[in-house]
Amino acid sequence: MSEQINNREYRKKVIKEIISELHQGKSVDDVKKKFEEAFDGVSAMEISEAEQALIAEGLPVEEVQSLCDVHAAVFKGSIEQIHQAADQTEIPGHPANVLMLENRFIEELIQTQIMPHIPLIPDKSAVDSLKKGLEGLSLIDIHYLRKENLLFPYMEKYGITAPPKVMWGVDDEIREQIKEAIKLLSGTDVCADTLKQKIEDAVEKVIEMIYKEENILIPMLLDTLTQDEWKKIADESGEIGFIIEDVPVWNPTQQARETIKKEESLPGVINLPTGIFKTDELIHMLNTLPFDITFVDKSDVVKYFSESTERIFPRTKAVIGRNVSNCHPPASVNVVEKIVADFKSGKKDHEDFWIKMGEKYILIRYFAVRNEKGEYMGVVEVTQNIKPIQEITGEKRLLSE
Repeated sequence: MSEQINNREYRKKVIKEIISELHQGKSVDDVKKKFEEAFDGVSAMEISEAEQALIAEGLPVEEVQSLCDVHAAVFKGSIEQIHQAADQTEIPGHPANVLMLENRFIEELIQTQIMPHIPLIPDKSAVDSLKKGLEGLSLIDIHYLRKENLLFPYMEKYGITAPPKVMWGVDDEIREQIKEAIKLLSGTDVCADTLKQKIEDAVEKVIEMIYKEENILIPMLLDTLTQDEWKKIADESGEIGFIIEDVPVWNPTQQARETIKKEESLPGVINLPTGIFKTDELIHMLNTLPFDITFVDKSDVVKYFSESTERIFPRTKAVIGRNVSNCHPPASVNVVEKIVADFKSGKKDHEDFWIKMGEKYILIRYFAVRNEKGEYMGVVEVTQNIKPIQEITGEKRLLSE
């Protein structure tokens, strides 16, 4: 038996069997023992490699995602701990430290502002308190955005592709569960038991994700990323934001700072067919435009994005060099890939979408970029809040004072 357990093919076979059993209606407790026997003492990285191999062979990401609850139940105390994790997660301002501090904030919010009020449903004051608590919990979106836009790209860089896809899918499930719970709390004819169950399910999913982040994601990253890469993540984190206040600035060794500085390009001159720019002139001109621009090359790699003051969607430098399919939630990847395929084939030259985001009305436009021979060179995405434009009336012919 021990010879089988050490065999990668055997582990992949076990994962497939467990997924099948879960779909047949078996509970986490029912399959936990089988998983535990096959993966006892195995590191998170090795389990990730087994799942990644299955995805590469065609197993849908959603299928592997169904294992997340099994992971949470089995990994407690069974994962081979990475010794350096304790040191780096205690460094003030280190991205791993900030992630864990936010998790403590989330746990406290759940314990103080949500859990005490659930048993009191349908009492009006309890419902009001729960709605306020869940609205606070919805800020977890910022926590997940940093993870998805800063940590996941580095995992992909090192060939770790399965965990980001699976975890992103669960993040989206949590977002939707919180939104649904808030919506139900705003209703008037919802069954109290149903409401309690929905809130408890959302909270349980959040707690499970905290465990996965700290016992699977962080150890995996600390075992893989260099200090320079962690520094870049720290520098970019403010672009997306935090759910805690007074996040300290992390200052790594002088050597690391010098390495990062050497990587920065020096200003030069850019010659274009219709003019000449200094690098800093071109940067600031593009950033002054009242909309976001993102360019993806013909190999589907993100090459550039502007940094407009009217930023609509979060962007960080970590997306540069990332495949465009990996920059979107699993649920919308097929739409992105269809647009790119139509541009490449010549079927279309542009595609438009428009959505409402709070007080904003967002127009998202995609254009195929072609050279003078009509050859496909990539796609440019232009995103703008058009609500102020829609509100324009009459004429303006004179300068404002």
